[in-house]
Amino acid sequence: MLIAAHAVVALVALIHVYILVLEMFLWDKPLGLKTFRQTLAQAQASKVLAANQGLYNGFLAAGLLWGLWLGAAGAGVQLFFLGCVLVAGLYGAATVGRKILFVQALPAAAGIALVLLARA
Repeated sequence: MLIAAHAVVALVALIHVYILVLEMFLWDKPLGLKTFRQTLAQAQASKVLAANQGLYNGFLAAGLLWGLWLGAAGAGVQLFFLGCVLVAGLYGAATVGRKILFVQALPAAAGIALVLLARA
């Protein structure tokens, strides 16, 4: 169970590294425009805000990776950051689009469940 928990935590961290790259570096590029369904003008007007969001996603990824690096002692850190991801995913799904529920919230919820099962 521990291997599955660590794999899902790592997956959630990688998702957030990918989101960081999209929001900080590709926001106004073709992939970013397609991913976030924006025009170039919209993306250029919100580029600084997107970079800030990307930085926060990077902090989530860093926290999850830190929790993994700590090994067994990092379960609490993993749960904290997975909880942050879950709340952000639920908020994003409610305010931006349902897709965020599946991309962000569901993997975080699965990670929380697996980390808790691995601790039992």
